[in-house]
Amino acid sequence: MKVERSANIPARPVEMPGASGCLVRQLVGEADGAPNFAMRQFEVAPGGHTPRHFHDYEHEVFVLEGRGEVVEGDQSHALSAGDVIFVKPNEIHQFRNTGPLPMKFLCLIPNSATGKAVSVAPECGP
Repeated sequence: MKVERSANIPARPVEMPGASGCLVRQLVGEADGAPNFAMRQFEVAPGGHTPRHFHDYEHEVFVLEGRGEVVEGDQSHALSAGDVIFVKPNEIHQFRNTGPLPMKFLCLIPNSATGKAVSVAPECGP
């Protein structure tokens, strides 16, 4: 069993083309003995965003704090604490902070996605 405060896990910058003001903490993964899923916590600064991207695996997201939006293709959906998002494989998506405080969310992905390519949408290149 792993029991640890998330604040004790180092936050690292998201270093993908198109990312701005994003940090990620690898909360649980294969290194912890998790056989199926990885849990990550993202923190997006006010005005920041993840890259507009897609990949061939699903992920599940739970908004912990802050306000923002998730862009699905060309449509945006407002987000706030308590919202749940399911991103299907190969859906173009992006998370944006539209509020005055950091937006934090949990993101779960299958461990099989580790090391897989993520494609930045062409209209949002580096």
